[in-house]
Amino acid sequence: MAKICPHLEAHGACTVPQCPHNHDVKVCELCGVLCASSAGYEAHITGKKHRRKLAGSGVVYHCLVCDIYVSKGVWDQHISGRPHARRANEQGVSAGIEPIIPDALPGRTFCSVCDKHIPEHLWSSHSTNFIHRKKEVYAAYKVAMGEAEKDKHGVTVSDNMEFGIIEPTVASRGTSKSLTIQTTIPSSRITIVSTKFSSSITTSPSPFELQRGIQGHLLTYGRTITVDVFFRHPHIGRLEDRLEILFEDISLKQQFVIVRPVSAIIGSRSDYELLKPRTPFVPRRKTARKPENDVIPGVKPPSLKAIPYVVKLPLAKPPNDLVAALSEQSDIHVVGQIKRIFLPQDLNENTYARHFKALLWIEEFRMERDLEHYDILDATLRDEPSFDIGGHPGRLVAVRRRDPYYYIDVPGLAEKRPSVLVGDRILVQKIGGIEGQWYEGGVHVVRQAEVGLRFHASFTGWSPRQRYIVRFKLNRIPVQRQHQALDTAFTTRRVLFPALNDVKLGPVVVIRPFNRLIETNDPQRLAVISILRQQPGSPPFVVFGPPGTGKTITIIESIKQILHHNPNARILATAPSNSAADLIAERLISVLNTDELFRLYAPSRFKKQVPDQLQPYTFMREQHFSTPPIAIFKRFKVVVCTCVSASIPYGIGVPRGHFSHIFVDEAGQATEPEVMIGIKTLADTRTNIVLSGDPKQLGPIIRSGIARKLGLETSYLERLMNSPMYDAIVACDSVVKLIKNFRSHPAILKFPNNKFYAGDLEPCGDKRVIDAYIGYPKLPSGKFPIIFHAVKGRDDREASSPSFFNIDEVTQVKEYIKALRDERRFRTTDGDIGVITPYHAQCLKIRTALKAVADEVKVGSVEEFQGQERKVIIISTVRSSREFVEYDLKHTLGFVANPRRFNVAVTRAQALLIVIGDPSALSLDPLWRSFLNYVYENRGWTGPPPTWDTSAPVDENGSFGNGVQEAALLDMNSFSRRMERLTLSGVQDGSDDEIEESDANVDREWREVE
Repeated sequence: MAKICPHLEAHGACTVPQCPHNHDVKVCELCGVLCASSAGYEAHITGKKHRRKLAGSGVVYHCLVCDIYVSKGVWDQHISGRPHARRANEQGVSAGIEPIIPDALPGRTFCSVCDKHIPEHLWSSHSTNFIHRKKEVYAAYKVAMGEAEKDKHGVTVSDNMEFGIIEPTVASRGTSKSLTIQTTIPSSRITIVSTKFSSSITTSPSPFELQRGIQGHLLTYGRTITVDVFFRHPHIGRLEDRLEILFEDISLKQQFVIVRPVSAIIGSRSDYELLKPRTPFVPRRKTARKPENDVIPGVKPPSLKAIPYVVKLPLAKPPNDLVAALSEQSDIHVVGQIKRIFLPQDLNENTYARHFKALLWIEEFRMERDLEHYDILDATLRDEPSFDIGGHPGRLVAVRRRDPYYYIDVPGLAEKRPSVLVGDRILVQKIGGIEGQWYEGGVHVVRQAEVGLRFHASFTGWSPRQRYIVRFKLNRIPVQRQHQALDTAFTTRRVLFPALNDVKLGPVVVIRPFNRLIETNDPQRLAVISILRQQPGSPPFVVFGPPGTGKTITIIESIKQILHHNPNARILATAPSNSAADLIAERLISVLNTDELFRLYAPSRFKKQVPDQLQPYTFMREQHFSTPPIAIFKRFKVVVCTCVSASIPYGIGVPRGHFSHIFVDEAGQATEPEVMIGIKTLADTRTNIVLSGDPKQLGPIIRSGIARKLGLETSYLERLMNSPMYDAIVACDSVVKLIKNFRSHPAILKFPNNKFYAGDLEPCGDKRVIDAYIGYPKLPSGKFPIIFHAVKGRDDREASSPSFFNIDEVTQVKEYIKALRDERRFRTTDGDIGVITPYHAQCLKIRTALKAVADEVKVGSVEEFQGQERKVIIISTVRSSREFVEYDLKHTLGFVANPRRFNVAVTRAQALLIVIGDPSALSLDPLWRSFLNYVYENRGWTGPPPTWDTSAPVDENGSFGNGVQEAALLDMNSFSRRMERLTLSGVQDGSDDEIEESDANVDREWREVE
């Protein structure tokens, strides 16, 4: 009897390669899974996982070493794995073998249109599904189009009908290009029957036209018919059409067609030259890192010893079996396995730690993989830093200064791509050195574009010409702090899973506000009073603050009132970012002196990053931020820090229960484990917790798609707000919603107010600010301060970056900023304008274009603008895919189709909101379509008009992608059939190329949480 395999006993299937236990093992050659019995194999190949693999498999490789079939997407992972390496070693061959594409796979049919192997029993359903059909139609269309563009039957038509880049002033007047037609056969008798322009998927009038009719002309050998194609269009963007010329051979009484694509780009030639892709986009090949077998530790910076910790951080390494599960499967396949094996079935106070620790490890795994994107494969090290003199970057100091550091340039460092802090680790390996041997460099210096590393004394052989491979390693300290908090015994239900009977209210308190504005703002005043009424040990109180409603003002007033009514209170005030924490501290210094308020910073922070007015409220030890002796620390009435740095008081020995209140501002932007660092390490049964934020705005940035699906993107604030208790509370016992918006013009506020806040927000902004652009000449409707500018552009990528940019929109952004700056009646400074775009590449292109125009205008992502405001906000949406048949909604819109991003972006503007984008792409999303309808119905539209009925109801839960695709398919079908009827030549078979969307994480921010 065969010995029971431990893996089989635990999980019901043996996935151990070359299982030694003599099972009736059968291998699935496509998935690489070994099943413990024939029955198990049959269950596997009929299961969802296997069928998804089949449906998603494009090219399949045959590994001769392992004699299994491996999909192209996981080939690199397969050959870098230990089982493959072991078999290669046993067979005496190299593990890095070249893949072989088999001619056929057993039991499968290869679909040349979809470039996939399809199981024979699924072939009939595959050949009729929508995805296959649209690709089939598109392939036929491409072939028909190619055939239609050929000169035929002796007739030639000039083929260069690209107008190129036309300056807007010229395009508004109009320009023309000549088209010639002639016959090359002396005896032919051919007439021109008709001509027409027919756009691909739009019914709007064509901007192209023939300047004279040529119908009925008889082609004569030796004579050329010349006709001008006239183009005129008033708006920046790209215009495409096709001219169909129908001919008839009189002798044969047979008709045929010749088609010529026509196109024009309206824009700035200088912008296109400056911003165009320098190298074609080639997806970065994902290769697994070779293992770091021998890492020689570097010298850690002294800042790591600046704080006198008495409690050590746990190592909290991810479990090997979880790492294996994440490594071996795609995100789609692994979610179910994670739920079954690694997560508890129910989330409660007893399973809380296990649940969130698993999610943290999943996120850590993804963060490590994302850091690989920044690996530098051919770097040099310098033994001296670069210096800036007089504000001129790149100018080197003449005097050579030697120090113990080696310096390396890090592209993107200034924008935290990657984020590198003092105390991080960076590995370097000599090219041509010992394989597997790496030197760890402790990060001691971080400047604008370089870092200074210190290696072990054994680091030798350096020269300016020596080349190195550089790897960035994840700083695990923030993760360890979260695990430390989760491991504590504090699992109080009234904090983690509060209920109505947990509410403890004292008598109504009469207050005299420190901030007089609160006297006239009933919701703010009510929130402060409600917080004061909370008895010790109450459930968390939530200040729900939609955009511009003053939630931070409310929190500051609450802290001041608590201290006024209870001088013995001790408050820990936290926020997800240093900028938000600084704002809290800055607003408290008016009532608290340096003995009462302490701004706690992590030692990795630089002194120059701290506002001057907060410097006296800090403590430094040997030039690094630290903490005073614990006896002094405990005297402070208020301690302000980031959520992650809230572990420092616990680490230096501050006892649980020392703080009577823990505040978390902008709580929706932090993960639940981050918020819990301060709560689970420092709260006791009497500590009250106050959260402020808006679950309708951006949540925490989560890089792992698996962790997002499993709930890590849902903040503690949002989870509470979704619970029955906070949904049912009406009497303001545990939540108050602020409703007075002091930021935006009513027209700007109206749409997000109705979509996200049930119409509860009241516009209360200063008329001098919010009405500042009423009557502005660029407004299509003088009293409606929103412009949607339709631009039919093109989204581009370059080199190996999957981030998109759109030059046409860059030019339009620049034109609006120039107009704002030049307008004398409506004076606008650079500081009044903010430009928001969801793609990093677009940020870079816009900054480049604005250098000579308005280089102090802030250009950034939606995340960078949360919590901020500007008089004028310009949004560049970027995505402008014309290939609706090839792309689905996710590919066409990407980051743009995100309700929270939308909400934050459109609520930053005080007086003028300008949105630039392609309506054909944006209207695929119900939220965007509703917004576009709102702007159009209020006469705020500029550019080509909508192609849909803006008065028709919008299905909020639907998607318009299929409708657009169906329309495109109908057009292509119609065109293909017309060409087949009219074209004399045969049609050859063809197929579409696979289009692959790169990982969107390149556009996710790297947060600095300490």
